[in-house]
Amino acid sequence: MEGTCVAQVVNIGQLHQHVGSSVTIEGWLYNKRSSGKIHFLQVRDGTGLVQCVVVKSAVTPEIFERSGLLTQESSCRVSGLVRQDDRAPGGYELDVEGIEIVQIAQEYPITHKEHGVDFLMDHRHLWLRVPRQRAIMRVRAEVQRAIFDFLDNRGFTRVDPPILTPSSCEDTTELFQTKYFDEEAYLTQSGQMYMEAAAMSLGRVYSFGPCFRAEKSKTRRHLIEFWMVEPEMAYVDHDENLRIQEQLVSHVVEHVLHHCEAELHTLGRDVEKLAKVPGSFPRMSYDDAIAWLRKNGFDIEWGDDFGAPHETALAGQYDQPLFIERYPTKIKAFYMQPDPLRPEVVLCADMLAPEGYGEIVGGSQRIADYELLNARFEEHHLPRDTYAWYLDLRRYGSVPHSGFGLGLERTIAWICGLEHIREAIAFPRTLYRLYP
Repeated sequence: MEGTCVAQVVNIGQLHQHVGSSVTIEGWLYNKRSSGKIHFLQVRDGTGLVQCVVVKSAVTPEIFERSGLLTQESSCRVSGLVRQDDRAPGGYELDVEGIEIVQIAQEYPITHKEHGVDFLMDHRHLWLRVPRQRAIMRVRAEVQRAIFDFLDNRGFTRVDPPILTPSSCEDTTELFQTKYFDEEAYLTQSGQMYMEAAAMSLGRVYSFGPCFRAEKSKTRRHLIEFWMVEPEMAYVDHDENLRIQEQLVSHVVEHVLHHCEAELHTLGRDVEKLAKVPGSFPRMSYDDAIAWLRKNGFDIEWGDDFGAPHETALAGQYDQPLFIERYPTKIKAFYMQPDPLRPEVVLCADMLAPEGYGEIVGGSQRIADYELLNARFEEHHLPRDTYAWYLDLRRYGSVPHSGFGLGLERTIAWICGLEHIREAIAFPRTLYRLYP
């Protein structure tokens, strides 16, 4: 058929390698405008966006007519000569020589105008196609790549914990309950305990997977289903745990700055702020944080946990993430190691991202002593039938060990400068949304 594309198929992201050559791209029409004898087709393929110029006098009448039939999101193959043009999106254009229509799309519901959030979320399966959402998903992929590279190159072994568990590592009231044949089971809210067991075998391990919390929260920081990276490390104390965390987050930010320049530009992210992140992060004790908050007008007492306004104010003093460490024992999880010099606080820390994004990492040194952990079981009325294996870890070669969890979506929201965490995952699960 006349105008069928026969040139080498390349990605839009590879056009810079083919200047002066005829190529074919396979994609979808993002936008179109016409000025009589010229059609300007903006075509996307997942790796980028390119303007394809169809000049009536340079192509056959059939090809020109065919280009005029394309509607928003119609799928097509376009062939043409690659030409460098610094004014064009991406710096290159395609002088069209042929067009093959794969499918003419029906009237597309998401047009190039403002839409409400509920409408966009109802059409999330289509909203993912716009440049902003594609940029976020690419940053998400690079954040994951950076995390894996960092851990894999430092002696960590990936271990996959179960998603169905018989118990909670923190609070069963925030778990989704289900039936496991004739037993009660829960969707995991953390793989930490299983990672502790794996660390006693492999030394340094990490898991990466979904977590679920039945927390009826509607804030811009919360999801019902989210993804966590959870390293656990044998023979690592509290201070080394914090050093590893700051090295990991610094590496992730540097990686994104290097590999996602175009995506950050699409998002309008202030990269100068991100460039200030890598390095040693400031640290503040819980005691000093309480004193600072009270001095600055917050009604809070020692022993209270921090809310979003407190975290935003504390982290707002710095360009880098801020560690708040040594929280009161009574407001933290039962497995956290008390400070030997001050047992009313535990050797833990939360990493608060700057710019109001809140906690992105939480970690602690874990209790290694059997008698102390046994006492915590009694204090917290934990069921021994489901936790016996966890106590066993302190019976057979227990060692000092530490770990942390990094929330993937919160980290992405901060790096991308997103207003709401729901954009940091392809299909978010929030308090009132299970569709699509």
